[in-house]
Amino acid sequence: MARTLRAPPDDRPLESLLRFGVVNLDKPPGPSAHQVAAWVRDLAGVDRAAHAGTLDPKVTGCLPVLLGDATRMAQVFLEGVKEYVAVLELHGPLPTDLEAVVAEFEGPLYQKPPRKSAVTRRLRVREIYELDVLDTRDRQVLLRIRCESGTYVRKLCHDLGLALGTGAHMGHLRRTETSPFDDTTLVTMHALADALAFADEGDETTLRDVVAPAERALVHLPRVTVAPSAAEQVATGAPVYAPGVIGVEPAREPVPEVGTGAVEEGALVACYTPDGSAVCLGRLVGDPDAERGEVVSLERVLV
Repeated sequence: MARTLRAPPDDRPLESLLRFGVVNLDKPPGPSAHQVAAWVRDLAGVDRAAHAGTLDPKVTGCLPVLLGDATRMAQVFLEGVKEYVAVLELHGPLPTDLEAVVAEFEGPLYQKPPRKSAVTRRLRVREIYELDVLDTRDRQVLLRIRCESGTYVRKLCHDLGLALGTGAHMGHLRRTETSPFDDTTLVTMHALADALAFADEGDETTLRDVVAPAERALVHLPRVTVAPSAAEQVATGAPVYAPGVIGVEPAREPVPEVGTGAVEEGALVACYTPDGSAVCLGRLVGDPDAERGEVVSLERVLV
């Protein structure tokens, strides 16, 4: 029997929105990212929630939280861009060559994760796309850091201190972007709780403003539109074959640092029904214009 596909993103009942939604949460200082995701799960009354990119307890800012079935798409945040505003606490007077030294850290950097990190401490390369000095005061430097996912800002601050000859450590850190989300649409825990309370009283408007359809997390990926019949086959685990492909488009909000949105073989793509409902994530492995053959190999079924 064919699986029932979701309604279009803008036409979903509230219960369906919460089971396949995303909240661009403004993480407060104190709790871990895992604790915050658990609070959102319990508040929203869903069976599971997952955060996009770990933030240390003291760190604040952009923490997208995926609800219900949307947790299957957490991988889309692994290769994106992160942006931070950080306070670099120098251990000596402000050097006169500060900006010149900081500029040398743009580009690929070798990093070994800190001892307290949750990953294996292997030397690896991470890209710093932009590193700007926004302000200075006494022995403090306000930095804007736009970098590859997986960059350790604490380690970057330590290395900057060594290069400056003063020593340094990271002070306050706030994340301002996790592609495709940024700090222009952040939602606080209080705002989410209030919106859920209003919805319980019959006013869904505020909740629909703070919880977005999960498709919002996919706008930086190329799009493959498939026929409803093909989507029903995908729901049972079948790959996407050429006869079921209606069209292919570049990402609607491409991230310049990680690509222009062009659809290349091997690219991670999101597949949709014609009405814009997400069906699956997969890799482009064949010619969408062919008459036969596999076009998208499945990585995550989303229906």
